[in-house]
Amino acid sequence: MVFGNSPINANMADSKKKILGIIPARGGSKSIPRKNIKPFLGKPLIAWAIEALKESGVCDRVVVSTDDKEIADIAKKFGAEVPFMRPAEFAQDTSPTLPVLQHAVKVLKENEDWEPKVVILTQATTPGVPPACIKDGFNLFLQSNADSVISLVEVPGGYSPHWQFNLQEGSRAELFVGGSVKNVIRRRQDLPKTYIRNSAFYIFKTALLFEEDQSFYGNDVRGFVMDVKYSVDIDTPEDWEISERQLKKILEEEK
Repeated sequence: MVFGNSPINANMADSKKKILGIIPARGGSKSIPRKNIKPFLGKPLIAWAIEALKESGVCDRVVVSTDDKEIADIAKKFGAEVPFMRPAEFAQDTSPTLPVLQHAVKVLKENEDWEPKVVILTQATTPGVPPACIKDGFNLFLQSNADSVISLVEVPGGYSPHWQFNLQEGSRAELFVGGSVKNVIRRRQDLPKTYIRNSAFYIFKTALLFEEDQSFYGNDVRGFVMDVKYSVDIDTPEDWEISERQLKKILEEEK
């Protein structure tokens, strides 16, 4: 089976190019039971991701990949498609994201003869991503003709890798980036900017999923830098409470 051999260029805006927005959302969650459909600021957590993808205006289809009927029903209520149920083998605690995406693309191709050229992946656990960020990230993807675009946030100066250390044998400290501690950058203002992924979204050429070196990055990866205030990531009950307060404040400020 061959996927995504046609080139990606500025004409991608043509809906014939087929842009798939996808949200993985399995039923099992140990840290927060039923996390994906638990009410978050008045609506199911997964609804935030669905609405962000739909309101960005760049997706031809927004699909939720789940193994859970209740999640499927709620996803449909908020405007997503659930054209298949995810097999149990791809819905375990240890299941990586890559085979989940491969499964989704294969099923859409086999069952509907619908093959996306680009996939936009977002997570139910990152609510509050502005649709405009997804749209701007997609525009960067088009303009750069990169393999992928990933969302990033700037690392605060105090956490810069240039101010981190490795401990060698005998507890001897060295700069994490290499070299003697005496060469450490002394002023915060002189630190080079560094960034980390915030997992708000990943935009990539579908063909990457099926290449010999399978990934959703490729070789040419561009970074879309977001305001750190939108970096909400929920893994624990404590994260949930903090995230609700954080996003509520943002939404009130933006009214």
